[in-house]
Amino acid sequence: MTGKREHNEQPDQPTARHRRDKGMQRRRVLIGGGTAALAGGLVAAGLASADTVTSSTTATDQATSTVSTDASASASASTGVCTLTAEVTEGPYSLDGALVRTDLREEKEGVEVQYTFTVVDQDNDCAPLADAFVELWHCDALGEYSGYVGKNGHTEDDDGTFLRGGQLTDTSGQVSLISIWPGHYVSRAVHVHMRVHTGVTVADGTYTGGTVVHTGQLFFDADLNEKVQATSPYSDNTTAETVLADDTIYDDGGSASGLLTLTALGTSVSDGYTATLTVGVSTT
Repeated sequence: MTGKREHNEQPDQPTARHRRDKGMQRRRVLIGGGTAALAGGLVAAGLASADTVTSSTTATDQATSTVSTDASASASASTGVCTLTAEVTEGPYSLDGALVRTDLREEKEGVEVQYTFTVVDQDNDCAPLADAFVELWHCDALGEYSGYVGKNGHTEDDDGTFLRGGQLTDTSGQVSLISIWPGHYVSRAVHVHMRVHTGVTVADGTYTGGTVVHTGQLFFDADLNEKVQATSPYSDNTTAETVLADDTIYDDGGSASGLLTLTALGTSVSDGYTATLTVGVSTT
């Protein structure tokens, strides 16, 4: 590791056959809950007072102390102000060479989540950022990550790729991905990891090269998560769960960070949710 890391996923980081050591990188990033980047400007959301759930439940927990919130973030492209400062660990479960795909689930069961992200460039008047590779990875319903199965106390087959992957943003800076609601494991609240890359080369279903311009984590409304974790197959996970308010990264409250805007797809938890977020990055 190069440099000091303020927050760690776990006291003892696991190893895996695909793992390489990486240092913390400091980046400037806006993460606003469920906003849309328009050609004429960015309406930035996700401040402390924002409503992050459009289903029957309203978020009561708000995001991490690693983000400094400034009301000036609510500005149009004419001012070019769309940046908050954040520092978030990528955690110990990343792998290189993510698959380029829209559906990350493979054979994993769980509550469907349909993600839509809008990436904007604060160095270009907050314009939509095309051809950025948005990468996600997270654990399954039992708290296990592909490539590291067994690190969180369960035994199952490990093909090294489930619940990992990403896609390039379109000309509007948008990308859509499908996965499941993550499970939980000891010491962390339910979350999803994210990286945004620029300048990648896509070939043979994966990517090479490029520059990481954002590393972050995404979080879920605590009340909705409680309902999801009570359903099958999540209820088969008997490990202790850390609630959002006690998470070491999503802590202290007061800013929106990676708290997703969630919309129910039906009347039942099992029907799934849409999840939206606008991510502003500094490409320089």
